[in-house]
Amino acid sequence: MKKIFRTSLLMLAAGVLAVSCADYNEETHYFKAEPDPAFVEPYKDLAPVKSYIDRETYPNMSLGATLNVSDFNKQELAHAAAITNFDNFAFGSTLMSGSIINAKGVMNFLDMKDLLDHMEDIGGEVLGSPIVANANQADEWLNTLTAPIEIVVDYVEGKTVDYTTMTSFDGTVEKPTATIEKYDGINALKVGASASVRIIEGFEVDSTATYTVTFWAKSDKTANFNVVFSGTPVDGGGTNGRFAFPGGEKWKKIVVECKSTPGETEGYLRIDNTRAAPVYIQKVSVGYFPDNHRPQTAQEKRDTINYALNAWCDGMMKINAGRIKTFDLIDEAIGTTELENGMLDLKHSTDKFFWQDVLGSDNYAPAVSKVASAAFAEHGGDLAALKFFISESGLENDKKLESLKYWINIWDANGAKIDGINAKLNLTYSEDAVRQEANKASLDNLLTNLASAGKLIRLSNFDIKYINENGSSVAAKDITDEQRQRLADYYGYVIRSYMAKIPKDKQAGICKGNLADTGDPVGLWAVDSKSKDWVRTATYKAFCDALSGK
Repeated sequence: MKKIFRTSLLMLAAGVLAVSCADYNEETHYFKAEPDPAFVEPYKDLAPVKSYIDRETYPNMSLGATLNVSDFNKQELAHAAAITNFDNFAFGSTLMSGSIINAKGVMNFLDMKDLLDHMEDIGGEVLGSPIVANANQADEWLNTLTAPIEIVVDYVEGKTVDYTTMTSFDGTVEKPTATIEKYDGINALKVGASASVRIIEGFEVDSTATYTVTFWAKSDKTANFNVVFSGTPVDGGGTNGRFAFPGGEKWKKIVVECKSTPGETEGYLRIDNTRAAPVYIQKVSVGYFPDNHRPQTAQEKRDTINYALNAWCDGMMKINAGRIKTFDLIDEAIGTTELENGMLDLKHSTDKFFWQDVLGSDNYAPAVSKVASAAFAEHGGDLAALKFFISESGLENDKKLESLKYWINIWDANGAKIDGINAKLNLTYSEDAVRQEANKASLDNLLTNLASAGKLIRLSNFDIKYINENGSSVAAKDITDEQRQRLADYYGYVIRSYMAKIPKDKQAGICKGNLADTGDPVGLWAVDSKSKDWVRTATYKAFCDALSGK
């Protein structure tokens, strides 16, 4: 399998990037592409970016790339660029449980298995996506697991009225007329033509309950009538929701499920007779089954979630088989609410499942790292090589970073395995000199504060947007060569600052967000508007120069 990339690797090393029409030949096992005619001076003689890292001076420094699993598995353009120029690869949410586990808990690891088998063949390294998080989780499955439990409940009798035992009617008649009359050999309530009559009333209604109402009706002629339960029309299935049955037949038993209008407390069932022929009612009963669910207890929910965590980690680590050795353990945990000590609390939710709400804030990372470590070892992983990072964005905010360190200290004390911090960047370059100096100062402050954590430090989402002097973003299609060079210089500044401020033994590397330009000029490569070829930009050279120490 290693032969697959021979052609493309040689071409890339020589400065020619495989174009988008690159094709994998299954018979010859070669990845073939024609040279890119748009690839011109001054960058064609540069070597692959990762080759410029001084591995002796910076033994822990690495360069990562973020890709989509399905795009990478196609083994086309992005794949060729990534394996040639980068040390390791991150795959974002596509390796998280939300992309792998369906609503029934079935786990589909086909893409992940293909990816890891392929990486094993070529000697590539994968950075593990967050094992748990607040987003991109298998929410349907988790919500099902933590849903209220079904229980046996008894039917609650509401009220019964038997008109066969009555000689007069004292109920509510909203339109005349209703009387007790002898009919078909028994006493019955006669609901006259165009009458509106409450055939049962005087019970307290629970607006959250679904009631079952049963009544027996008969008419000499075809009957059509509407039914209203405590303010809510009941659909009878006929035209405009009316109830209809042929006249002159036997007594008909009618059973309806109905709910009252929200906020209504008075219980009643009203019949609105819409025809000239009267309708006769023999007997009416109403009642309901209470909600046959109860919330899980705190212990039941913990047991359920520990099951889910173990199942997820076991399935993932079985497919992994020790091949991914570095994972983000948890992602985006820090919220905005202040604790009494001034630190920021973790995120919590009342309408969505969050792991920390069940596992407990202090036990969040310890519980996940314990289960994930055990599954990693059980399926062939070397625990000595396993590393877990806490992934978080917005750490340029001093308070958020201090809060993250506060929680890491708590988790460490409670037995968590936390090796590093993955700081997700959100960088911009500004043509406004004052703002750009502030951008640099913020970055340098972030790196200094990260270094003080004493953990391995990785920077991810390493994309920089370009902002002009008016404060507007400059699109990739509009950026000038001069602007691109200023942007490239800032990329170089970030890399040099990281390598200078983060101790060498704590450098876990930098992970690029996008390889090629998107709508923004964030790429090491620009995308030719006509041919769609990738063309090296000044940013490519800036990476090479900064990594080599220039």
